Amino acid sequence: MKNDFEEFISQLSKTNSTLSSFVDYEKIKNYVDKISIKLNQLNYLIGKENLKTSIEKLFKENPKTFDVLEILIAVREGHKKFVLDSSGKLISLKSYYENPKHIYTFLKETGLEEIFHDKKITNLVDYVFGIEVGLDTNARKNRGGKEMEKTIADIFKNNHIPFSKEIKHTTFKNLTSLGGDIKRFDFVIQTKAKTYLIETNFYNGGGSKLNEVARAYSDIAPKINKYPEFEFIWITDGKGWLSAKNKLQEAYSIIPNIYNLTTLKYFIEKVKKEGFIK
Repeated sequence: MKNDFEEFISQLSKTNSTLSSFVDYEKIKNYVDKISIKLNQLNYLIGKENLKTSIEKLFKENPKTFDVLEILIAVREGHKKFVLDSSGKLISLKSYYENPKHIYTFLKETGLEEIFHDKKITNLVDYVFGIEVGLDTNARKNRGGKEMEKTIADIFKNNHIPFSKEIKHTTFKNLTSLGGDIKRFDFVIQTKAKTYLIETNFYNGGGSKLNEVARAYSDIAPKINKYPEFEFIWITDGKGWLSAKNKLQEAYSIIPNIYNLTTLKYFIEKVKKEGFIK
């Protein structure tokens, strides 16, 4: 078992990133589309010599236009953020959008006044699209799990393995050992021999999350495997496990079937031999 585990650890992948994992353009496009009318209205301010007067005119026309100012400085959920004003007083970022005077102060003190005046920006829709691309890179670390699910789904499809996704354990009436909490499995594969309940994840970095996951799956696996018609499968990978090696080794000794991207082929061979329920 120890030698098997050491081999498993040595096979852990550096990354599961694909080119499609760097930026979620569809999400960005949808967000920018939602605020594009307001951004186009703010375009009116670009290049204006008298910015104060222009702000007053636009505010009178539609004060809600200025609700999107925060994204111009790459901030989301500005209503939750506070800053110090010029006198050192703590105020909410949102309060800057309440009247033309405060809006002008916002543009001036953030540096946007000069940017607008000199036409360093010509279209705020394009500008915000670029900001969102930058902000979205911060979400990459949270996409590891979803990328792993996509990778596994593609592998199953390429091997002509039928599967279901996001299946609640309550779908199986005789699986009662998991208690009242609803457990949702990433994949379910049903063969003529068994129903495989599958969890997948990938960790680039360490942290307490890995210990929690290993502990949780070590608890859930025996509760599922006690039924001869069910089996728990864990597919995991990533160098992040090197920081939680002991906990993973403990789980490896408890859970009969743990696979990484290298050894997954053995599970695929197994289910193919068993045949699938049509």
